[in-house]
Amino acid sequence: MDSHFINLLERKFEKFTLKRVDSERIDKLIDKDEKIESVLNEGEKKKVQEVFEKVIADTRTKISLEALPTDELPVSITIPEFMRRMKEMAASGGGGMPFFGGMGDELMVVINSNHKLIRKIAENENVAEKLAKQAYDLALLSQGMLTGKELTKFIKRSIELDSE
Repeated sequence: MDSHFINLLERKFEKFTLKRVDSERIDKLIDKDEKIESVLNEGEKKKVQEVFEKVIADTRTKISLEALPTDELPVSITIPEFMRRMKEMAASGGGGMPFFGGMGDELMVVINSNHKLIRKIAENENVAEKLAKQAYDLALLSQGMLTGKELTKFIKRSIELDSE
């Protein structure tokens, strides 16, 4: 749908909002009021957070650890709905905010603290950065955001991990 039309509908109908299905994880789009406990303690969470901050090192990226089901992805990436809409409006030549079109994407990186890969990162400092980078690159790849040199590095790293 056209971004301008979506904004018109949301202004006209106060309790009406449209969201892209890829703008957030499905459990956030459909709130089920389920509370899942993390298997990591606070120290392990801090360690994992620090490893991912070091690996990602991008000020436009917001990293958060969340307790998700164990069968969910270890790392997922979304672009906030507001940023996506502003960029789309700027690209279509409207909205009065052309500066959004030139901005890079702000990424929301969610780390599943209950996934076995994240537990391995928390427990094993020797391979923590390598596994964190691999998990982050997989999340980028799933969003079609891993290209060029970074994609080549990811492929080489995947082959190295497979041979270890």
